[in-house]
Amino acid sequence: MNRNLTLCCALAAALMVGGCAGMTDTQRRVGTGAAVGGAVVGVALGDWGWAAAGAAAGAATGYLYDKSKKNEQNAYQQGVKDGQAKSR
Repeated sequence: MNRNLTLCCALAAALMVGGCAGMTDTQRRVGTGAAVGGAVVGVALGDWGWAAAGAAAGAATGYLYDKSKKNEQNAYQQGVKDGQAKSR
């Protein structure tokens, strides 16, 4: 059972990574979080129910990480604008 679960998670992760070309950063981060969360919990516990819970937690973490990166980028851009305005 664990071998099948591991193989299935690895295949799902490979397919997900291969289909990321046309995705936004948010979609890519959420998808990666879901794949990693599901795979880690699925392999560790060997239960599909917990693997789904791990995927949900991973997706939420990927979404929060994406929001953090966007806030960081916006703060950087604002700092650049403020610096340019002060140097004039």
